[in-house]
Amino acid sequence: MLAFMPLAFAQQTAKKEFGEHPRIAAAVRELEGAIQYMEHAPHDFGGHKAQAIADSRKAIEQLRLAMQYRAKEDNMKKGNKK
Repeated sequence: MLAFMPLAFAQQTAKKEFGEHPRIAAAVRELEGAIQYMEHAPHDFGGHKAQAIADSRKAIEQLRLAMQYRAKEDNMKKGNKK
C-alpha cells in the first residue's frame, strides 16, 4: 500500500502520475485556486460558499486518490511491489 512507501518515493511517483495525466493535474490546480478565491471572497455566493469549498476539497482528495491508485497499479506492473 502506498501509505507505507517512503515519502520521497511517494511524492516522486505522484508527480510522475500527474505528469502523465495533465488534465487531472490541471483540475487539481484549478480547484485549489477556486477554493483560495472563495475563502477570501467577501460574499457567500448565495449561501453556497461553504458547501462549494467542502465539495471542491473532496474532489481534490478523490483526484489524488485516483492518481495514487494509478501509481500503485503501474508500480505493481513493473514488479516493484513496495
